[in-house]
Amino acid sequence: MMLRKLGCHPARMHARQPLLSGMRAFMARTAPPRLGRERIDPAPHMLGNDVLGDCTAAGIGNHVRATAALAGYQIAVGTDDAVRFYARSTGYVSGNPLTDQGGVEVDVLATAMRVGYGLTDQTLFPLWGSADINDLNGIRNITAGLSAAYLGVRLAMADVWEDATGSLSPVWDTVTPASHGDPTPGSAGGHCLLLWDYDGTEDTDLITLLTWGSLQKATWRWLRSRLMEAHGLAWRQLLPNGILAPTGQDWDALVTANEAYLTGMS
Repeated sequence: MMLRKLGCHPARMHARQPLLSGMRAFMARTAPPRLGRERIDPAPHMLGNDVLGDCTAAGIGNHVRATAALAGYQIAVGTDDAVRFYARSTGYVSGNPLTDQGGVEVDVLATAMRVGYGLTDQTLFPLWGSADINDLNGIRNITAGLSAAYLGVRLAMADVWEDATGSLSPVWDTVTPASHGDPTPGSAGGHCLLLWDYDGTEDTDLITLLTWGSLQKATWRWLRSRLMEAHGLAWRQLLPNGILAPTGQDWDALVTANEAYLTGMS
């Protein structure tokens, strides 16, 4: 059995929360029908999510690594970095399991925007915004243009079923054997993970998720059934040239939305 923790609270919305709907051209354009990144290793790490419910913090750390991988290099993000940020963004106290209660994605993202995601040699500050979970075209644009989509999902017990080697099902889908447990979304709990690429846009086409230090395949219909929130993170200083990133007025709209939210927080 491999240790895997969850830790994503039910989705919440806050007043003046940055929304990607302001990036009209970026979100409305037709997303690539296929996003193939088989030759690029995003190199996700577990970042403590095997022993702590810090998936929201681990997700940000792995988003940094995924963005760097697209530019052909890598950024060191360690377990200590993720756990330190988990404590800062959720109130977790190291050594006190009663405080290991997981996180609210929008609160965690707001903390990263306000104080940064601290690493050994630098602190990174993302821009971020939320998307409509029914806008799969927009979520694909986030994935193609901002390196990965930061998602909150309701996992079923059938999703966390393991075989004799401790491995998860090769593909997460809505149709599962009865022996894999309860297929009801949310029966296992909430989890934060990243959408990295996709083979197509049909319900049964495969997508690649970054979670628990690995690449997990799933179908679009699985994601639609589990998805409870979707966000875009923008590490503007890390994004490589040539990626389908937002430009001009779309960048300005995202910056303005983040500044307005920071002003409201102060």
